[in-house]
Amino acid sequence: MHPEQIELTIGWLYPTLMSTYGDRGNVICLRKRCEWRGYTVKVLPLDQNATAVDFQSVDMIVGGGAQDRQQEIVMRDLRGTKAETLREKIDNGTPGVFTCGAPQLLGHYYEPALGQRIEGLGLLDFISVHPGTNARRCIGNLVVEVTAKRLAQELAAMIGSPAYLIGFENHGGRTKLGQVEALGKVVQGLGNNGEDGTEGAFYQNAIATYSHGPLLPKNPFVADWLIQTALRQKYQSAISLSPLNDTLAQQAREAMFQRLHVKTPAIAQN
Repeated sequence: MHPEQIELTIGWLYPTLMSTYGDRGNVICLRKRCEWRGYTVKVLPLDQNATAVDFQSVDMIVGGGAQDRQQEIVMRDLRGTKAETLREKIDNGTPGVFTCGAPQLLGHYYEPALGQRIEGLGLLDFISVHPGTNARRCIGNLVVEVTAKRLAQELAAMIGSPAYLIGFENHGGRTKLGQVEALGKVVQGLGNNGEDGTEGAFYQNAIATYSHGPLLPKNPFVADWLIQTALRQKYQSAISLSPLNDTLAQQAREAMFQRLHVKTPAIAQN
């Protein structure tokens, strides 16, 4: 299949309400890595003006962080056929990355420090609770070893070593997982709740994480996994991605690992 024949649509959840801490960088990263390979890319805002048909039309989904007030506004809009379509898309394997506030909306509920409980879609089996206005926020650099079984295997096959993610967390809520698989194991930072060593969640092809950064430019192999998965889902065949020059990103990753005194298998071999 020639690159010019490939078209992908990125659905961006409520971009004006949910894009704190640079999370729009995930959209930019996906778009540019597709364009550099010659693909046609469309970014479609999935906001108050979007219809369920719009939600149905996307090949990848990106959701970012939000303040508690903005999350309430989003959940008042994300109901009915929109919510059902989003649920079906994720259930059926549409790939996506959901950061901070976005995954809280996919869980059962989020209890903010002030105000009432915000009910989520209940798609991912977890809850999030803010322990109170005087509680310390979870802030700082975050390093995570990907442990979600299938994702870990596929990423390792792409990069030739176990996958470690770099990000930056900044959240008040604490997330407790139910039966859903954790995205990974915290190596540096606090992750879901600062207690059980888990970070994020992984369901079908949806990645939920507290890692801002934004996540994908710091971990370009995850962006490529999302693109490759979207292509496989859309065209029902495996399409190999042409390699890109990620030298600067890799150097930045190695510098951050060294700064945080984290030895990954790939670094240890150097």
